[in-house]
Amino acid sequence: MIITKTPFRMSFFGGGTDMPEFFNEYGGSVISTTFDKYCYITVRHLPPFFDYTTELVYSKIERLNKLDDMVHPMVRNTMKYLKMHELRINYESDLPARSGLGTSSSFCIGLLNAFYTLKMKNPTKEQLAKDSIYIERVMCEESGGWQDQIAAAYGGFNRIDFKNNEFSVRPININKERKELLNSRLLMFFTGFTRFSSEVQKTAKSETKEEKIEILKKMLKLVDEAENILVDDDRDLDDFGHLLNETWNLKRKTSKAVSNSEIDKYYDMAINAGALGGKLLGAGAGGFLVFYVNEENQEKVKEALKNLLYVPFKFEDEGSTIVYRTDEFYDLDKCREK
Repeated sequence: MIITKTPFRMSFFGGGTDMPEFFNEYGGSVISTTFDKYCYITVRHLPPFFDYTTELVYSKIERLNKLDDMVHPMVRNTMKYLKMHELRINYESDLPARSGLGTSSSFCIGLLNAFYTLKMKNPTKEQLAKDSIYIERVMCEESGGWQDQIAAAYGGFNRIDFKNNEFSVRPININKERKELLNSRLLMFFTGFTRFSSEVQKTAKSETKEEKIEILKKMLKLVDEAENILVDDDRDLDDFGHLLNETWNLKRKTSKAVSNSEIDKYYDMAINAGALGGKLLGAGAGGFLVFYVNEENQEKVKEALKNLLYVPFKFEDEGSTIVYRTDEFYDLDKCREK
């Protein structure tokens, strides 16, 4: 039996520039962090005592004998990718799916990590990220960028750069005290809305391409400025909050699907209560809002957004990990086809 724990991610700057159609021509960069909310996946070989050969438990329960009959596309394709058979798979999560925190990619990374470990292999973080990108974007044909998969696999507070169908990950060199201060000034709220990121991305593609490219170029430039704020101890950390407001206003212009009247209302309420800036996490249209708020205004912001669920969090640095492992020998290549 294998149990994996994979964190969710919070993206601050550069979202949208991680799309291959953009970064292969203009380059791309994002600044993001993982934090202490996780998805947990348990995988074990299914004992041969049942009238089905695979069991999958998530918001539904699937029991089947033919993999092609599986409804869940990501599990079906990941099992095909690594030639997995005769499994019992269980999924649990600290936060809801389709909420803008890279939950589907964290799920895929955790699933891959479990499958590789069950096959007695030790994948690198790079391999997990690349495999997940292939499964989600090619096999599942989901629209979207690359940052979620990379963040979930690597963990930590990073700058991720994209170019020529490749990526590189560099931890941001922010000192411990400054990082803790930033964490303490970020407040996250659940809007209650959930949506598929891939559907938002498809809608975004219908917007004027030339206008969107120019906006994404402006958002890309903010990545350098944000990193400078973080690593320079002489800079006022409040500048990070103001820059969040700037990148959010730019992102809203990339597509009508990014925000809506409810999101705009809550955002304005937080700003009026003292937040310096913030953004909706993920592709848009629902999920979680994060705000940069100085300590003296945090209770005011919480009161203004009392109809939303406040979710405290702490940054984390590990990425996807194995939290439980019982080794067993099982030759999957000789596993009988069902």
